Amino acid sequence: MNTRVTMADVAATAGVSTMSVSYTYNQPNRVSDATKDRVHAAAAHLGYTGPNRAARSLRSGKHNSIGVVLGEKLTYAFEDPQARRFLSGIADACLDADTALVMLPNLHRDNDIARIRDAQVDGYVVWTTEIADPLLDVLVATGRPTCIQGGPEHPGLEWITIDDRAAADAVATVALKDRIHPAIVALRPDSLRTSTVVRGADPSDVSMPVTRARLDGYRDACLRLTIDWSTVPTLFTTHNARAEGDRAARLLLQDNVIDTLLVMSDELALGALDAAAASGVEIPSRLAVTGWDDSSAAAAAGLTTVAQSLFDQGRSAARWVLGLDDSVDAAAWRVEERGSTGAETGHKP
Repeated sequence: MNTRVTMADVAATAGVSTMSVSYTYNQPNRVSDATKDRVHAAAAHLGYTGPNRAARSLRSGKHNSIGVVLGEKLTYAFEDPQARRFLSGIADACLDADTALVMLPNLHRDNDIARIRDAQVDGYVVWTTEIADPLLDVLVATGRPTCIQGGPEHPGLEWITIDDRAAADAVATVALKDRIHPAIVALRPDSLRTSTVVRGADPSDVSMPVTRARLDGYRDACLRLTIDWSTVPTLFTTHNARAEGDRAARLLLQDNVIDTLLVMSDELALGALDAAAASGVEIPSRLAVTGWDDSSAAAAAGLTTVAQSLFDQGRSAARWVLGLDDSVDAAAWRVEERGSTGAETGHKP
């Protein structure tokens, strides 16, 4: 019958104390290189694979894992290019801390909150969620460090985001030069996934902080340019996908006066470009289109967009949660002007 090799067995074989073996695996900076070599040689001889992580977690209260909370099906994390970039940033931080990553969907089902609350993790990074999401108070109550990408700002939780309102104002100002009939393709406003068109949308009615801030920014630009906001249609999409952007653009372009589409993601904007091409609508002479995030596909398509690094935001959020940094980094943004608004053609309508 095989007997599990213990830390004491390794210590006896190596001729060192049990504490030295523990330090070798858990705090290697506290022992000499010679001692570490003796411990590793003895462990290899005995077939010892290291301390039992589960038992160590029970003793220390640490799980060496971080929870990533997504308000989407888990497949979204692999299908959406911006979600992939965000998760890659978190994974990069996990490498620095030798920490595992646990994916936790938050689809507002009865068991989601309990699953997230009871997850064996040391902290959470949350993909943007609704302002009144009951999960936020639950996360505060766990006492574990939590950082939300995109908001909302919530007492007891950290957050990281760009100034979405200022960025929306800036990109709309670029697109609306010499144009007066915009329409907006917005990210879904809530978890209901309903697709609706609203004229003169009131940002304060929107529960998702990112969508609310971007609507505020688009409205700021329209009002400053003396465009009547009450006439501006906003189509709220059911999901963030290229095919949905195509559908939204086809619907909005039935109004022949629309000359600008302000779109809240590159995926949706690429779909809008598909719809324009299929309908024979020339870009940018007849229609200007903007996106958001600056994906590689957006650059290849000549799409004017708001550039931000979701990789950097994910990495900074995770490093703060893991205790590697004392604060989250400021999130930067810029407008990338390209051909979809006339930047490469010198277009003057």
